[in-house]
Amino acid sequence: MKSIGIVGGLSPESTVLYYMTIIREFRRRFSSEKYPNIVIYSINFEEFTESISRGDYGRAVDILLNAIHSLHRAGADFAIISANTPHMFFKELESKSPIPLLSIIDALAEKLIEDGVRKIGLLGTKFTLTKPFYAEGLRKYGIEAIIPEHQDVEEVNRIIYSELTKGIIKEDSRRKLMLIAEKLIGKGAEAVALACTELPLILKNGMGGVKFYDTARIHAIKALEYSLELNLKRL
Repeated sequence: MKSIGIVGGLSPESTVLYYMTIIREFRRRFSSEKYPNIVIYSINFEEFTESISRGDYGRAVDILLNAIHSLHRAGADFAIISANTPHMFFKELESKSPIPLLSIIDALAEKLIEDGVRKIGLLGTKFTLTKPFYAEGLRKYGIEAIIPEHQDVEEVNRIIYSELTKGIIKEDSRRKLMLIAEKLIGKGAEAVALACTELPLILKNGMGGVKFYDTARIHAIKALEYSLELNLKRL
């Protein structure tokens, strides 16, 4: 088994989701506790988000690369970044990484193709929704991304950073997110991708008749299968 490296702390809440998904999925499949070695490097969340907010992308990349190199030195054979937004730097990180990196966008696209979904609504941070990297990453697989309206992007971003990254779950925020998801379906989306790894904390698959794709779960299972060198049908 390959040792799994996780760039965590983006936020701590989603890092826990990744870790537990890998462990529970292994147990479910194999009824065993012989799951792969997992190395987690938890970065300084505030330092990273502030670098992004002020447009200091060079510093943000350095923070992520330092984490990846630390995972390599600690024995990780490959790595995943437990958040969607940092994937805006994925190509640069991949070119400089000493170990293979698995993309959350590629993992989502593979799952959507498997399910026959060609138009997907996106919920995520303002950076994920307004920068071109996510939609372009899906487009190369022939998948169209549908983005919320401006005011809805701002509201989703506020809920993520003010509440979910701190582990705060509010029913009123859940209702707001569901309304935004339903708008995306109304604009032609066949389903909605939770393109922020904190969103599964508040939204569950199939709520209100809307199918959600949990990118954190999809990415974590992709890492497990890569570790085990399996090509098994994903959930």
